[in-house]
Amino acid sequence: MAISALNDAQDQSAAHEVLLEFPDNRLLIDLCGEYDRNLADIEQKLGVQIVRRGNQLSVMGEESARGQAAGVLTALYDRLETGRSVESGDIDRELRMGQETADAEPDGQLQMFRGGRVEIKTRKKLVEPRTEAQKAYVHSLFESELAFGIGPAGTGKTYLAVAVGVSMFITGHVDRIILSRPAVEAGEKLGYLPGDMKDKVDPYMQPLYDALNDFLPEKQAAKLIEEKRIEIAPLAFMRGRTLSNAFVVLDEAQNATTMQMKMFLTRLGEGSRMVITGDRSQVDLPRGVQSGLADAERLLNAIPKISFNYFTARDVVRHPLVAAIIEAYDADAKPA
Repeated sequence: MAISALNDAQDQSAAHEVLLEFPDNRLLIDLCGEYDRNLADIEQKLGVQIVRRGNQLSVMGEESARGQAAGVLTALYDRLETGRSVESGDIDRELRMGQETADAEPDGQLQMFRGGRVEIKTRKKLVEPRTEAQKAYVHSLFESELAFGIGPAGTGKTYLAVAVGVSMFITGHVDRIILSRPAVEAGEKLGYLPGDMKDKVDPYMQPLYDALNDFLPEKQAAKLIEEKRIEIAPLAFMRGRTLSNAFVVLDEAQNATTMQMKMFLTRLGEGSRMVITGDRSQVDLPRGVQSGLADAERLLNAIPKISFNYFTARDVVRHPLVAAIIEAYDADAKPA
């Protein structure tokens, strides 16, 4: 009687378990992470329990959760087999991709580019989208001559655009990179800044320098900037130019006026790619001044060769609290 009950309990336990076997113990150690922190991360985010037994991992929990966890572990192990490392960002990406695949509707932007892995090769690192919306956005950046990335802060709009620009530059698809922003104060008066023109505008351009330095060695980036093969300049400096054979990014486009946006868009020359990024919820223009991003979205969304890519709080890849903060502000902004 007791033996029968024990067997039934074991069968029931096995029915709620997925057993994964990994032939290479060295890679399995990397998969688990130092002090099994990678396993703990997956357990915490999916609500499962993962137990290591020799070269096997036992995943226990609800059916959908343990199935997703098994998929994440398998994908990460496959990554290790190709010689790459596994970091927290890679775990986050696999978790997000699996969840979005399960939740997404059968059509729409998120379904456009399912299947293959998307990678952006730069001098310093290999960049991979961490959500399906980011994946679709990267495809648009490579395929469209003019692409818009619209969504809240922390969704990788500018970061991925600069990464694609660097990738296309080092592979010879474009001759130069031009990164621009409107020099608009973010809700406070900074007064007169000391120094020459570069000293005055650099504080506004710093996020673009930060992104660029993530993908190019510092000395190489400085040399390319000195040679004018990479330009980082305020939007006002774009007037009168024709930007040919260049990868051009306009960041913080919600702070461009309608006339500035029209001026910038009409700079597009032969062999160039242009990316416009912005967050409609963070307009710093004076009261009563229409955002050029909103106008461009309204006027250009019917043109087939222009792509519009949208992000939500679900695509935030900064600190997890950032997504919660954005959702709280969005909820407060909605009519009661």
